[in-house]
Amino acid sequence: MKPVAKGERMVINLDDIVFEPYINSRGEEDGLACQHDRSKPLGTGFHIYKMEPGYTTIPHQHRGNEEFLILSGEVTDNDGTVYREGDLVLMKDGTQHCSYTEKGCVIVVYLEAPEAEV
Repeated sequence: MKPVAKGERMVINLDDIVFEPYINSRGEEDGLACQHDRSKPLGTGFHIYKMEPGYTTIPHQHRGNEEFLILSGEVTDNDGTVYREGDLVLMKDGTQHCSYTEKGCVIVVYLEAPEAEV
């Protein structure tokens, strides 16, 4: 087996993440994101998403499945479901929701495709 070549591996520690505004389908800032693989549109594929305390996402529909893991904090969906640190969630293609966080949260997200506004 050959060694991993320079430039084929990129590592960022969670303590060193630099977040940038996540721009939604309206062209507005919708939370903060860190996307390591820049070959995909921001907010798709695997990324880290941060919601500041008191933040609510815009209502949206998933085009493809979304999977997320709550790293810190908690988030509440519009139907009252609360996701806490350590929860791994699958939202199926076509799911519509929005989320709110009282104290803030950091989430690892995998999205197959950009979300659609509802």
